[in-house]
Amino acid sequence: MNYYSWNGSDELLFSIVFILICLQRLGELMVARSNERYQKKQGAIEAGQGHYPLMVIMHTLFLCSLLFEYLWLKPTLSPLWPYLLIAFITLQFARVWAIQSLGRFWNTKIIILPGAKLVKQGPYKWMPHPNYAIVALEIAIIPLIFQAYFTAIIFTLLNYGMMLIRIPIEEEALSQYSNHTSNKPDKISS
Repeated sequence: MNYYSWNGSDELLFSIVFILICLQRLGELMVARSNERYQKKQGAIEAGQGHYPLMVIMHTLFLCSLLFEYLWLKPTLSPLWPYLLIAFITLQFARVWAIQSLGRFWNTKIIILPGAKLVKQGPYKWMPHPNYAIVALEIAIIPLIFQAYFTAIIFTLLNYGMMLIRIPIEEEALSQYSNHTSNKPDKISS
């Protein structure tokens, strides 16, 4: 059943959203690799290498789970899909804002440039880890658009567990290599 005058098919909307997410993630990995090379040339230090492959696997499995749940269970669009889609699109603007605020220091890895100033602009003015909050919301919202509840619940919980590991590692690295103290809304900048 189509809701709110959606004249296309559920499959078309799913395909568009899914392909855009995959392309976005691949693009972000390319930016992260470029930024990593730049930062390391400046003397940056990587922390948390042990959990990073697990995080990549988790995000890859999220996309696989979303695809398989959609193809296998054939859920329909949520009655709330227009609002969820607007929330998702809003999150994309917030994601770009967070990434642009860090500039060359944004990365999917924890890479700290010792002695660099901390960013106190953009969303980092108000919260310490805006991109993590954005990703957490995406992991819940994207599957809910298509009523893929298994993916929404399982990966929200897995992401929560990953953040329980990752955020303390990042906070420790920031406090060790900069003038950062925990729970301040700061990130490294040039």
